[in-house]
Amino acid sequence: MEIIDARGLECPKPIILAENALSRIQEGTLTIIVDNESAAANLQKYADRFSYYCEIKQEENYWKVTIVKGYTCQISTIEKQIKKNLLVIISSDTIGKDEALGRILMKSFFETIIVTGQIPQMIFLMNTAVKLSTVDEEFIPILKKIEEMGTEIFTCGTCLKYYNLENNLKVGFRGTTNHFVEGLFDFNKTVWIG
Repeated sequence: MEIIDARGLECPKPIILAENALSRIQEGTLTIIVDNESAAANLQKYADRFSYYCEIKQEENYWKVTIVKGYTCQISTIEKQIKKNLLVIISSDTIGKDEALGRILMKSFFETIIVTGQIPQMIFLMNTAVKLSTVDEEFIPILKKIEEMGTEIFTCGTCLKYYNLENNLKVGFRGTTNHFVEGLFDFNKTVWIG
């Protein structure tokens, strides 16, 4: 059994290390130690994609993710083929170049989602859009309403760190680049805004 200590590593490094280790074996067990829940969840998704058994145990301030390759029951290929509906990636806190108009358009976009009930399965906020889920008091209640309606909302962890907003997240979860990369494969449609 191999153990990889990936604490302190930015996304997607823990997944890359896991993939490299698993590619070298036909069957066996790999344990990856990470220091945040998002990294553990991304490793779970990675394992699910390849039908590997995965178990996550939270210790004091880290997570142990154990992935088993080979000699386990395979997940049904039917389950793996189910695609999610829509991923919306938002990369700015405004729509378009004019900031005042862009805020109005962004608010209208979110409010239209609420009124019509046509919600995406996931919203991923990155770049300056991370302000919408952290410090922008006008947008936080709107995003919370969309989340209550069933949309998963993730905010880019690297972007939170860049803008020094890691402790300000008020809606949804800290996300990683894995969330929008998987949109290329796991969603029927991916839409970029911003």
